[in-house]
Order: sequence, then C-alpha cells, then structure tokens
Amino acid sequence: MPPSLMFRPRCLAALASIVCLAAPAKTPAAPANAGSAASVVSATDAATQKAGRKVFRVVMENAETTFDPAKISDIYSRTITAHIFEALYAYDHLARPAKIVPLLADGMPVPSDEFKTWTIKVKPGIYFADDPAFKGQRREVTAKDFVYAIERMADPANKSPMWGTAESNDFVGLNAKRKALIAAKLPYNFDQPVEGLQALDRHTLQVKLGKPAPRFIEFLAQSDLLGAVAREVVEHYGDAVGEHPVGTGPFRLKQWRRSSLIVLERNPSYRDVRYDASPAPDDAEGQAILARFKGRRVPMVDEVHITIVDEDQPRWLSFLNHQVDSLASIHGQVPGQFIAQAMPNGRVAPNLAKRGIQGKGQVAPDVTLLMYNMEDPVVGGYTPDKVALRRALNLAYDIESEIRIVRRGQGVPAQSALVPHTVGYDPAFKSEMSEFNPAKARALLDLYGYVDKDGDGWRDMPDGSPLVLTRGTQPEQIYRQFNEQYTKDLNRVGIRVKYDTAQWAEHLKQARAGKLQMWMLGSSAASPDGQAAFQRVHGPQSGGQNLSRFKLEAFDKLYDRLSVLPDGPERLATFEEAKKLVVAYAPYKYSTHRIRTDMWHPWVLGYRRPLFWLDWWHMVDVDTDLRDKVIR
Repeated sequence: MPPSLMFRPRCLAALASIVCLAAPAKTPAAPANAGSAASVVSATDAATQKAGRKVFRVVMENAETTFDPAKISDIYSRTITAHIFEALYAYDHLARPAKIVPLLADGMPVPSDEFKTWTIKVKPGIYFADDPAFKGQRREVTAKDFVYAIERMADPANKSPMWGTAESNDFVGLNAKRKALIAAKLPYNFDQPVEGLQALDRHTLQVKLGKPAPRFIEFLAQSDLLGAVAREVVEHYGDAVGEHPVGTGPFRLKQWRRSSLIVLERNPSYRDVRYDASPAPDDAEGQAILARFKGRRVPMVDEVHITIVDEDQPRWLSFLNHQVDSLASIHGQVPGQFIAQAMPNGRVAPNLAKRGIQGKGQVAPDVTLLMYNMEDPVVGGYTPDKVALRRALNLAYDIESEIRIVRRGQGVPAQSALVPHTVGYDPAFKSEMSEFNPAKARALLDLYGYVDKDGDGWRDMPDGSPLVLTRGTQPEQIYRQFNEQYTKDLNRVGIRVKYDTAQWAEHLKQARAGKLQMWMLGSSAASPDGQAAFQRVHGPQSGGQNLSRFKLEAFDKLYDRLSVLPDGPERLATFEEAKKLVVAYAPYKYSTHRIRTDMWHPWVLGYRRPLFWLDWWHMVDVDTDLRDKVIR
C-alpha cells in the first residue's frame, strides 16, 4: 500500500524532505490481470536474456504518472526518476540510522549566516546521459542545472505539486519573482536571476534563504525530485519531456508502455562508481553486504523491468511462479492478504524457505490517513460543529478491526501525523486518533445537532438537510473490504456513506483540485525529519502536499518555528504542540502505520529495504545462472 503524496510517496527542506504519496493498501493503475502481467514479463525478459543482459524484474502496485520531476509527487513515478536523476546528496545505502553523503556534490555543504546561506560545490566531470537534445555533444553537469531544477517547481506552467514545499524554504527572491510574473501574466523567465539561487561559477551553487534552515541538506538529498535537469532537454521535448527523462543516474529509460511496463537500462554514460557504504560496526547484516560488494562497479544489473500489477493475487502469483525476482520496497511489497501464507508468525513459510526465498518485515515510516476536504460544505470548516462532526467520524471507525481483518495484522494504530523512524515521533504519545468509541461519537453528534430530524432513521445536518458522506475509493477488491467496514461503522452511529470509485491517479488530481470530500490514502516519509509529515496540514501547501486544504494560522506558526529551531528539547516540545493541534481539528483521520513485508528469491543479492530513499536497484545483483537453473 503506501506517499507519497511517495506522503511513499507511495515519499522537507528547511524542513527538508518531501513526503511521498501512495495508495493506502495497493493502488490501481491500468487494470492488469495475471495472464497479461505474466506475458509482459516473460516476453520482454526472453528477448533481453537472449541478448545476454542481466535483468532485475520487479513489480509496482500502481501506475506511474509522468517522469518529469517537477510534476510528480506519487511514489511510483518518483521511484523511477530516483534511478534516472541524481541530486547533490544521497543517503548511505547501508547506514542505520540514516546518513547523508555527497552524490553529485564535491563534499558536504557549507552553511553560514545561521543556516540561511548554503554553499555547495558540484563535482566536475559529471555528464548527463547522451540524448539528441545535446546535438552529439557531451553535456557536463553545472551548478545552473540545480538552480533550474528548483526554479521549474516555481514555474506556474508546470503546476508543480512540489511548489508549496519549495516555497516553504523561502528562497530569497523566488516567490516574489513568481508572483510578479503571474501578476503581469508573463511566462516564467528562467534567465531572470534569483538572489536566493545562484551559480557563483560553473561548479559552485549558493542558496540564500529568508529564514534559518538547519536541516536544509535533507531537501538537497532527493534524486527523485531535485536531480540535475538540463534546460536543453526540457526545451527540446517541450510538453513531452515527461516521456524523455534525461539525467546523470545509473539507468536511463529504454521502454515505456503506460500503466503496463517500464524498462530501465544501464546508462552507458554513467561514470565509474564503486559500491561503498558505512554500516554500523555492530550491524552484522550491513557488514556482510558491504564485504560482499565493496568495490564492485554499479549498477550491477544491465536492465530493470518494472511491471505494473495492481491486483494482489496476480502480483503474488507472479512472484511464486518466478516471473518477478522480488516483492520488495515501498512500490510493491508482499500483498497484505498473503502475509499469513508468506511469513506466518514473522518467519518465512517452510515451503518457501526450502526454495531459498528470503523475507523480512518491519514497521514502515508511513501512515494511512483519511482526508477531509476542509473546504467541503459538509465535512469541512473550523467551527465547533464541523470539528465535532470530524471527531465523531474518527471515533466511529474501528481501526483495530481494520488492522486485524483487512490488513491481516500488518499494522499498528497511528496516533498523529508523525511516523516511525523520524524525528518527532514518540511511541508513547496517545491521542483520540486511535480511539474507537461509538458512544462518544453519538454524543458529539447529538450535542451539535446532527440528529434524525425527519424520522427516516438516519442523521441529518443541523439545518435539516440529509447528512450523506461521499468517500473516494478505488476499484480493487481490497478497497471493497475497507469500504464494507467503514460503511458498517458509520451506519452504527446513524450516518450514511456512498463511494466515488475511480483510479488512484484520477482521485489524486481531484483531491489536489479540492473536488473530493473524503479520500483514504497513505503518506510515507522521505527523510529522517518528522516535520515533512506536517506538509499535509501546512496552509501555504494547500492543493499540493496539503490535500485537506487545512489552513490554520496557529498551526502555520508552529510549522515555521519547527523549520528554524535546531534539534533539541525545544523543537521536540513544538512537535508535541503541533501534533495535539492537528488531532484537535481533525483535518485527517490518521489510522495505521503499516508493517511492510519484503520477499526476494535466492538469486537476488544484496537487498536491504531503504528507510526513506527510493533508489536501490543499482545496489543489488542478480545471479542469473541460479535463476536460469531454478526456472528450467
């Protein structure tokens, strides 16, 4: 299930990291069935393996949208772009806790002026993948390519879901430039300099912010969204640039059948990069992986074939039948309904263990949530009666039953927006979010006038109009199970609910436009700092990361304070205050932190689930001889 919006997303700056959006259970794409998925995998693989290339085969449980970093927030598209583009910084693949290291940067950034100015050196001699946009010339990465990548988020023509995130960093002069061009009805002028984003020379980037940002480096460590982008490529392909991603990363796009198959191939222009990492001395698993691969050139596979399989059973069968090599990571792990037969009691089932299959589960840095549109005339609003309605809806829903029955025990109740493994998350924090109390829900509804006024057995609005909720949902079987429980729980307190069924990507568009009343989705952390989770309720990010369109000045002040405070007790206390405020107004129902279970065949070597980052396909190897022997 998951993001994004990858909350994975599916995944901030000065609060550095961006949340990734993803579907809460597993999400739709173009419908795929077991037969079609299998035929796509086998036919494509056969041709490639015949050519003697090493292929890693994975699945995604939801379709991609585009591969233009300025226009994405979903975890599925971002997983692809994370392997094509490269940011200035990245996460050490084996380090736990997470550790940021230079990627395209030449050393760590140099902050000054109380973390308001950041100077970064860009490594010389790094080149983009060859592309017709470069007219036969090799194209070196420069500091301007990072300025351009950020400014593309500010360009109104891109309608970037990440603009609110970029804006919240307060790049000096950037927002003023954007507003002036909008007011004058002029196209965005990338040649007009911005004080807060400057290429001091070919390989030196200087960022100036309007407020301290002690954790700004986390914003710079997102290859999926903030990798170097060549202006020539965007201008060459125009509106079709999302079909022609050109980066500096280990892979490039070879083939794309929308909502069906994505093929990445080794970037022939990729520089000589060797496997290295820094696992803790007492990290036996990490040390063993490092010992095996240290010094190997990456990527270790020639191609990655990503098949979109949105239904649970075909995805599970494709793994059992050796049609994919793993069910792993945020974009396509073991489906919840098969956990009992895959890993009973947390251990790989004996019949699978005999086949050499490995598996591992862990509580993920994510949360499932039910969004309430705060501008909706029924569930939105800030007056006591509207807050009481949302609180009653939250109290009426039985999260423990959802986890036990629908999720097959693969989750723990959530208490707030903050997710495990991030700064600000406190396992001891308890709130009304996890409380199941129909009696309390009824009392709130009665107190604020949501009673049956016409004698039909259903509650009405205080003004006497019918109280009927509409919740966005997806067509897959798992959502029917979620909906059945939700309907039962709300009917128990006298509330009717109907469902608006559409594909996940379509609902995402509707939610951004403020056209959905309610919608269940998931949000995944993209960095170690917990503040990113509050993008979902940050007023200036309304319509972007903030799908609920929640706008509360008191909360926005806390958000801004979290941005500038250094890590320590005062900041943790501010986290606590912010969590309580969001719980009180209830723009979301925070439901579950999911337990993610990964499984992989014995020929997949070196796999380790990333905590926050999305790029890892270049860090695994495939023993094709063993795979061929088993499959034969």
